[in-house]
Amino acid sequence: MTNRYPVLIPDAITSAANAEVKRLRALHERKYRKQTGWFLAEGTRICLEALALGWDMHRLAFVAGRENDSQVRQLLAGLAASNGRALPMTESLLGRISRKDNPQMLLGAFGQRWDRLESVAAVGGDIWVALDRVRDPGNLGTIMRTADAVGAQGVILIDDCTDPFSVEACRASMGAIFNLRIITTTTEGFAEFAENWSGEIIGTALPASVDFRQANWRRPLILLMGNEQQGLTDRLAQLATQLVRLEMHGRSDSLNLAVATAICLYEALR
Repeated sequence: MTNRYPVLIPDAITSAANAEVKRLRALHERKYRKQTGWFLAEGTRICLEALALGWDMHRLAFVAGRENDSQVRQLLAGLAASNGRALPMTESLLGRISRKDNPQMLLGAFGQRWDRLESVAAVGGDIWVALDRVRDPGNLGTIMRTADAVGAQGVILIDDCTDPFSVEACRASMGAIFNLRIITTTTEGFAEFAENWSGEIIGTALPASVDFRQANWRRPLILLMGNEQQGLTDRLAQLATQLVRLEMHGRSDSLNLAVATAICLYEALR
């Protein structure tokens, strides 16, 4: 080992049986993310952005020999501030952790952050996205990316949603997860919150009579989107101050959830 770096750099890991490799690979499973409170983020740029936003990094896995790279040294400094551990390893092991054919040459394990619904206030120009039982991590990650792009404050996950800190959701968010507040609640919890919300709650529903372009997109705003297959439940639809529809002119009877959310968010932004 050497201490010429902000943290100790051990010898390169070469075995898949290494305990640290097993720990990082286990973060693909929700139960281990829940147990540890950690999740994986891939790529130098995204990890640097996370550190700049104050997220704690607990592990940094990278291709052995890159410790002298200027950006890796920045990450090692952030790792030291979190009392984390550097894990140089072979490229093949990084691929095993990432589970991608062409993995990033760097992975960080960060501490999760969850916010509380009670902390959400109806402030000025705020936009929130509330999602009912979203099941596809790619959809959730893409929605987080779009929400960040329009300057939304965060995402409210209602009932049984996919994990926003899964590798797939984080990958699809392209780092947006580090810039959003993430909240989880139940239908009844959201209903209780909605009773005291002074802004708009705009939901999408096929039977709605109002074209989304004619809606009152005043802020503060919660955009309420339903499950990929079933849409909003009746209970949640009743909480909306407005229900809107997106016109369908072809044979398709619905849009992908992430696409529909993006259209509505950019209409709100406009």
